[in-house]
Amino acid sequence: MNALAATNRNFRLASRLLGLDSKLEKSLLIPFREIKVECTIPKDDGTLATYVGFRIQHDNARGPMKGGIRYHPEVEPDEVNALAQLMTWKTAVAAIPYGGAKGGIGCNPRDLSKSELERLTRVFTQKIHDLIGIHTDVPAPDMGTNAQTMAWILDEYSKFHGHSPAVVTGKPIDLGGSLGREAATGRGVVYATEALLAEYGKSIKGMTFVIQGFGNVGSWASRLIHEKGGKVIAVSDITGALKNPNGIDIPELLKHKEATGSLKSFNGGDSMDPNELLVDECDVLIPCALGGVLNRENAADVKAKFIIEAANHPTDPEADEILSKKGVIILPDIYANAGGVTVSYFEWVQNIQGFMWDEEKVNQELKKYMTKAFHNIKNMCQSHDCNLRMGAFTLGVNRVARATILRGWEA
Repeated sequence: MNALAATNRNFRLASRLLGLDSKLEKSLLIPFREIKVECTIPKDDGTLATYVGFRIQHDNARGPMKGGIRYHPEVEPDEVNALAQLMTWKTAVAAIPYGGAKGGIGCNPRDLSKSELERLTRVFTQKIHDLIGIHTDVPAPDMGTNAQTMAWILDEYSKFHGHSPAVVTGKPIDLGGSLGREAATGRGVVYATEALLAEYGKSIKGMTFVIQGFGNVGSWASRLIHEKGGKVIAVSDITGALKNPNGIDIPELLKHKEATGSLKSFNGGDSMDPNELLVDECDVLIPCALGGVLNRENAADVKAKFIIEAANHPTDPEADEILSKKGVIILPDIYANAGGVTVSYFEWVQNIQGFMWDEEKVNQELKKYMTKAFHNIKNMCQSHDCNLRMGAFTLGVNRVARATILRGWEA
């Protein structure tokens, strides 16, 4: 089941639990605006190339729309649509005053030079500048984009609208980016894990963790879990997988990856089959990489007691059923990985105030938001007698529905 079908299914289940009016349910699913632009740029060799850019703005009932821009060969409207909708529920779960959006350009950033990427980003911004804005739609980095991409968007947008640092988040610190933004998603995952384990009278210290994906989110989550006394016994990324039942020395592994660009030939662990990683014996499994990695083929073999969804949509609905029957507790992505968008919100707030916070305040506020959201989800689970995923979806959908009704949607 693809991301769009799964998100729609979760939304429909949540709206049934909430008893939403069918007309309201239908109107909440329909995106506010879908933008498609053709971006033609001169390549370094003088030839012209054209790329298709999208921006899907899903809902703005609770505030300006928010979501990433990805540069990826397979940016297709259906997936962008699902991710935009997911952002609407995610921002509502986190109780931050945004709606959802998502965008991207169908290109392979690895095949483009830095100056080609800059030209492409600027042309894309020229085409959508009057449809984004501080109080309209605030983009952020995503797959294949980074702080530099945001700097180019900010610069191009400011040519039309005057200096506007709050138009994008995930910016370089020197241009109004927030301290703590880099680590925010991984740190949020750790705060979410602490909140969940506390429910069961446990803490990170002494628990065993398996982490799939060692990019930004996975590496920060591993580092913080290691600092808090958790044992990371296996990790993997695109380059391979490692295990050490006594716990991997994460700071050493980070140095090794920094130096070699790979997890291979690290002497603090044995290499393992990356497919075995997800079914390895552990207390907590944290998928931080791609969607759909837990499916009907491997779900029955998962040995973890807790799964923290740091990736978007890592668990197929079929796997969800199998794992629930086994009594595995799944902390859903729309809550678990909301640390990134929460600190993006802090960045936006700082830019609007023209007053920057120190890192300690950012992390403190993030912990407050993540912990409070967890308790709100638990309350929804109790009142609707449902699992954490449905607790999070009902919480998010209910907040958006209430805002929509209060604003007057039938007029």
